[in-house]
Amino acid sequence: MCDTSELTAAVERFADRLRAAPQSRLQRGAAAEGLALARELAVRAQRAEEPGREPRTMPDAGVFTVADQLVVAGNDLAEILRTAPAGSPAGELAEAVGLVRAAAERSGL
Repeated sequence: MCDTSELTAAVERFADRLRAAPQSRLQRGAAAEGLALARELAVRAQRAEEPGREPRTMPDAGVFTVADQLVVAGNDLAEILRTAPAGSPAGELAEAVGLVRAAAERSGL
């Protein structure tokens, strides 16, 4: 089992920032950044869980739901990586944490 607490903590921090942001800030790009990240994490989770199947795209449910979408996608990926065979998710986990941190920085929140 792999410790994915760093990923879930990074996702929660960014989601909390999105939840606390004013609508104007979300509409200026923070929500789009969060949705793009949620979609990427969801695709990674789907590919790990169902290799060979075409990943489904997470819908755009609006600027006020992005934080929740991010948490769902991040937790899904974390759980898949946590239960993956030993050694296999280490690089994927570090890359996912990097993606979350970079997206949070780009969002300006």
